[in-house]
Amino acid sequence: MSAGLRSLMLFVPLAAIALWGTLHSPPPLDRAGPDDDIELATLPPLPRWTQDALPNFDLYYDVTEKKAAFFSYVYSRTVLVNSRILLERHHLRLLQNKQSLTEEDKRWLAAQAERLRVDEDNASDEMFRLLFRRLDTVPPSLVLAQAANESAWGTSRFARQGNNLFGQWCFSPGCGLIPLNRPQGASHEVARFRSPYHSVRAYVQNLNRHPSYTTLRDLRARTHDRGEHPSGVQLAAGLSHYSERGAAYIQEIRSMIRYNNLAWYDQKYRETIMGRDNIEGLLELATAAEHQLQPDFGKTPDTALAD
Repeated sequence: MSAGLRSLMLFVPLAAIALWGTLHSPPPLDRAGPDDDIELATLPPLPRWTQDALPNFDLYYDVTEKKAAFFSYVYSRTVLVNSRILLERHHLRLLQNKQSLTEEDKRWLAAQAERLRVDEDNASDEMFRLLFRRLDTVPPSLVLAQAANESAWGTSRFARQGNNLFGQWCFSPGCGLIPLNRPQGASHEVARFRSPYHSVRAYVQNLNRHPSYTTLRDLRARTHDRGEHPSGVQLAAGLSHYSERGAAYIQEIRSMIRYNNLAWYDQKYRETIMGRDNIEGLLELATAAEHQLQPDFGKTPDTALAD
């Protein structure tokens, strides 16, 4: 295949998605404010690079380079979000195995239960079960595909002006940007975040706690129960409520994952986590420099058409 034809094949779906990103108004995801995803006291301070602004992805003229840069950018933030969730899961497991809980332990559990909308209390077995289901990671392939789809590869108005990569809504006046095509009488805004990292973190939290994504969490839990790692293609089945397009949206996200071989990022992520699946290793990831969280770009993924 000639280089020119290959570039054209990459450009056409990219252009189509960019157009969709300018026209698409996502359905409401969560009625929480964009900064409701609080950092709890058990986590180390965030690395300073998480406050960095979104790069100008319009500066890339080569489509392949633009896509690689965007995926790399979102991937590092996904690894950071997931590593901090895994630290909290370790702490949750520690509390589950304790004979008796201190008042500080109980406050931590109560804060997690409130944040993740778990109604059970008193450190019951059911409370721990529900917390483990909701305090969990999301495969990078799904994060990258949805970020590209919802933000037009980081170039949409909401991404550039509000650091919002996933089209998340908020409902307090002034909490975000008013959509140009908002229906008369509607009050929602597209949330503004302190940084793109906080958008990724809020997106993962939304999938973990919103009732619309119960199916996604069920699929993830069943995969864990089989001793397997969930894939983005698998969990995309739980996104029917993410867009008014329903099944067509699920198919689009799955096609993006396959077309861009985003399973490669899942594999790199699993290799990273498996080598650091302990407190010390996860603390290293949770405080790492941005370049330390990049995949191995010595072996870049081959872009292939979806089946």
